[in-house]
Amino acid sequence: MVIYKKNVGGLVKEDKRLKLRLDSTAELLNGVEMPRLGLGVWNAKEGPETENAVLTALKAGYRSIDTASMYGNEAAVGRAVRASGIPREQIFVTTKVWNNDQGYDSTIKACRASLDRLGLDYVDLYLIHWPVEGKSKETYKALEDLYAQGLAKAIGVSNFDIAQLDELMGSCRIKPMVNQVEINPLHTQKKLFSFCRTMGIQLEAWRPLMYGKLDLPLLEELAVKYGKSPAQIVIRWHLQLGIVAIPKSVNEERIRENANVFDFELEPEDMLRIDALNKNYSTG
Repeated sequence: MVIYKKNVGGLVKEDKRLKLRLDSTAELLNGVEMPRLGLGVWNAKEGPETENAVLTALKAGYRSIDTASMYGNEAAVGRAVRASGIPREQIFVTTKVWNNDQGYDSTIKACRASLDRLGLDYVDLYLIHWPVEGKSKETYKALEDLYAQGLAKAIGVSNFDIAQLDELMGSCRIKPMVNQVEINPLHTQKKLFSFCRTMGIQLEAWRPLMYGKLDLPLLEELAVKYGKSPAQIVIRWHLQLGIVAIPKSVNEERIRENANVFDFELEPEDMLRIDALNKNYSTG
């Protein structure tokens, strides 16, 4: 994002991308600050695998952990958060209500169960995991009430397309603050990206690294050019677009590597070249 600031001599160009750091945040509609880079724990096993991954991330400087009731590892995430020694208010924890629990009363119950497993008094972000026909509106009403009660500091959705967001916003009291969807160079979702930006909804990318399918000639070329790995190139692409990214890993070296993306900047032409890789191909 390029902005212009007033100065004595006129307008001065300032590139905000250069200011990105591991502790950089995106401001949500309600003023909550959401870290731009986090750790996803989908498919990580409950127990030491998840705990070690979360502790490694937190020690490396991450301050956002994304889990879900369906992942089956909320308890391990909570144990790691508490064991880290980092004040609770400095860690951004996301979880989600699963499809089978949707509906007003069952969503309230599901959120409280997630909090019990996490061992936390609140989550920073609570999401509808997937849109369920006929249930999204009453499920979201429950999220609004959980937000009003302080059990979730921010609320939103996951995997909603433009039509589903439009329908939901036609009846909700509080606009969704986040939409977590699959976004990566092979699945850029530009129309959804534009819509969410216009509506002030923060886009968050799950599976940003395309399930490890990074052996694309362009990414390998850019990795050499910038002295980075293909994964680091892709994460930096997300961040420069203003998309929150939550790459998943349980490998200590990769967790640290994924965070080492704040000492370089992709040139505008390279951003466009990565955009052009899009095939509307979803790995999920």
